[in-house]
Amino acid sequence: MKIKTFIPCLLFIAAFLVISGCQTRSSVVVTPYTEPGKDYSRALPPGELALRKITDPRQIPDYTKACSDLDGLKETIARSLRYMEKPSSRKFYPYGEITHEHALRSLRELEKLVNLKLSPEQMNRILKEQFDTYISVGCDDQGTVLYTGYYTPIFDGSPVRTDRFRYPLYKAPADLVKGPDGAILGRKGSDGVVQQYPSRLDIEKSGMLAGHELVWLGDPFEVYIVHVQGSAKIRMHGGQIETIGYAAHNGWEYKSIRHKLIADGKFTEKNINLKAMIDYFKIHPHEVDRYVHDNPRFVFFKEEKGEPRGSLNEPVTPFRTIATDKTIYPRAMFAFAAVDLDRPVGFALDQDTGGAIRAAGRCDVYMGVGDQAGELAGKTYREGQLYYLFIKPDSDQMKDDSGRGK
Repeated sequence: MKIKTFIPCLLFIAAFLVISGCQTRSSVVVTPYTEPGKDYSRALPPGELALRKITDPRQIPDYTKACSDLDGLKETIARSLRYMEKPSSRKFYPYGEITHEHALRSLRELEKLVNLKLSPEQMNRILKEQFDTYISVGCDDQGTVLYTGYYTPIFDGSPVRTDRFRYPLYKAPADLVKGPDGAILGRKGSDGVVQQYPSRLDIEKSGMLAGHELVWLGDPFEVYIVHVQGSAKIRMHGGQIETIGYAAHNGWEYKSIRHKLIADGKFTEKNINLKAMIDYFKIHPHEVDRYVHDNPRFVFFKEEKGEPRGSLNEPVTPFRTIATDKTIYPRAMFAFAAVDLDRPVGFALDQDTGGAIRAAGRCDVYMGVGDQAGELAGKTYREGQLYYLFIKPDSDQMKDDSGRGK
């Protein structure tokens, strides 16, 4: 059974693709030389979902290898369960034929299964026999999904402005208006009329957010990196680490600065990457505004307790949390990432989302905190398949004591 594909012999270069919308962060990805016309962000026809139920047992992947590595999975499932047990999660179901109750029961049964500490072979057999497997249609209706990575950077900072720390990250302003689904509607004026919120350039040039500073950083491009990632760990003067997370954005679409840097001859397609951009702007800090102002999206932040959180408002787990387009994928669900990465993923929970991950052909893997995680995220660009598991409606687990299906 073929459970993974990848792009061999490609030269990779790192770049930013922002993941925003109602999302908490963005991803650092790499851009390879791909076949002309290949579109991982190809939109599905209106009303279609990303998953297709597998009816031929021969097409179900072998989960044995993934079943041998369950570290962190129990806690990650528990985080999805906390979300699914909230009344607010019901508004995102049914997902196709999967009701909210069916989805919740699936997670509960998977949690029980993980706790049984079965052999990999036993667990693989149960997953195949008692759970339905759905496969993503991918970017080509053949199941091809592009996997990229994201992470949480660590930067030095200060809660107050100093000579060194002069570049702020801001809290969300009171006049930012959101819709019932969390979408940014704009800015409420003194007359009560909601208008488009100012762009990044207008916000920064006007100083309109003075007094809303959350924390100060020592490098203007580090500020931009946090905007792209959507969360960060800030190392304060006393050595303590504070977490800041995504709160909202200004409602503008993201525009990559990568293309402009290449067009201006600062980098080539072969040598642009996150580290190269950081090094370049350390030498040329006066050029930061020229490029970042080309991206009109502006992100607001809030203090977080513990680890960074995803779009479910639950902590994200390295190599166990994935991000997908939540308009076409089911929130919080148990997935199998069939992809060959430097650090294997295997089973994961769909707990995050973002503006750049907007199609069936994209999936982002959270890779952790700090430079090492960033380096790994920066070289992640692999094709694979993506599967989701739901308990079979007629399984014994889905019946009450009387034997009647619930």
